[in-house]
Amino acid sequence: MNETVVPTPDDDDVVRFSHGALGKRPSILIISARDNRRNGVPVGTAVHEKTFALCESLNYRDWSGYFAVSAYETHHEHEYNAIRNAAALIDVSPLYKYRVSGRDAAKLVDRIITRDVQKMAVGQVFYTPWCDGGGKVIDDGTVSRLEENLFRWTAADPSLRWFRQNAIGLDVSIEDISEETAALALQGPTSGRLLAKVAEADIAGLKYFRVTRGKIAGVPVEISRTGYTGDLGYEIWMRWQEATRVWDALMEGGRAFDIRPTGMLALDVARVEAGLLLIDIDFHSSKKALIEAQKYTPYEMGLGRLVTLEKGRFVGQATLAEEKRQGPARQIVGLQVDWPSVERIFEQVGLAPQVPAIASRVAVPVYARGAQVGKATSTTWSPTLKKLIALATVSREHTAPGTALEFELTVEAVRHRVPATVVETPFFNPPRKTKTPVL
Repeated sequence: MNETVVPTPDDDDVVRFSHGALGKRPSILIISARDNRRNGVPVGTAVHEKTFALCESLNYRDWSGYFAVSAYETHHEHEYNAIRNAAALIDVSPLYKYRVSGRDAAKLVDRIITRDVQKMAVGQVFYTPWCDGGGKVIDDGTVSRLEENLFRWTAADPSLRWFRQNAIGLDVSIEDISEETAALALQGPTSGRLLAKVAEADIAGLKYFRVTRGKIAGVPVEISRTGYTGDLGYEIWMRWQEATRVWDALMEGGRAFDIRPTGMLALDVARVEAGLLLIDIDFHSSKKALIEAQKYTPYEMGLGRLVTLEKGRFVGQATLAEEKRQGPARQIVGLQVDWPSVERIFEQVGLAPQVPAIASRVAVPVYARGAQVGKATSTTWSPTLKKLIALATVSREHTAPGTALEFELTVEAVRHRVPATVVETPFFNPPRKTKTPVL
């Protein structure tokens, strides 16, 4: 007997369908939130009652123990187009979120991350990795300086234990606010005008990677000009219990701006176009890696610009200083695959060229002069650029833009190699992403 688990409009419950013999109706069992957590079944986010009503496909995935919409319709095309041509509303509440406060809050953040907190103003947001003692990346995320001694920190993986281990001897408070704070990403070229209409905040003057406070539908919110799409966009942070009011205000006010609720499949295509890395796919946390080759340093991830070696002491500093001196043995780069070569291979077997509509997370070998020199970890067809692009880890001899490589392509169970060129990332980088004012 097969089972399908589908979330209900109630934030905390799911429906489990048990599929019996053909022609018989499935049995239905409502499972409580308490049972969900005990059995490892995801639960709804703060706006689940809203997303569930709109999700025609019932296509969900598990994101850190929460139901996350993969695509609202049977295909994510309209959602992707909203990101690039209008406004997309994405529920990103499953992110891990922490509040760091106290007299030594800045000292703790500076001890852990690779960037220099002394150069971080109140109202500024840092994207940053943080490393273990060997200089290997544990995670990456954003740190927002809300007040002189108050920070909000986001992470892909649970990080509370690591933060507290590094806080010994400091006058600092670290709180896990993941289940108290909801987050909505509003992304796309009309997102700025939309927010200016519905929010009581200075949206026109909000600079890239800055954060401000305001209200939406009477709900106190923090609005950061950040996102995971590589486009003009914002992330809105609010109390968990009030998130539905903010969602409704954005959806209602966004009608004139072609707003569309958007899921993870469209976001995945957009983040590859933006050259943004995904943990467990493009790199692995050093805390979860099974072998050394799965661990990455910031330099190997192409994030050397975010390492400030000359600041005060921080975790992994000595190893990173040595790696900068010698240079990383490998690096994540962008690849552009030669599309005419792909077309020819399909033509040889009598097929029209085909690429998956969704971004591929399957690692694919990359070659130079017949020898494997790396692997492509995220690959997608870019609807905006009309190109087949990938993020790939390659040895340092092959990281320079313009380097000619080969990308493995399988057609009808036969492996082929097609030309690919190393290119700079982001692949897609519109001026509106950073332009101020945005209106």
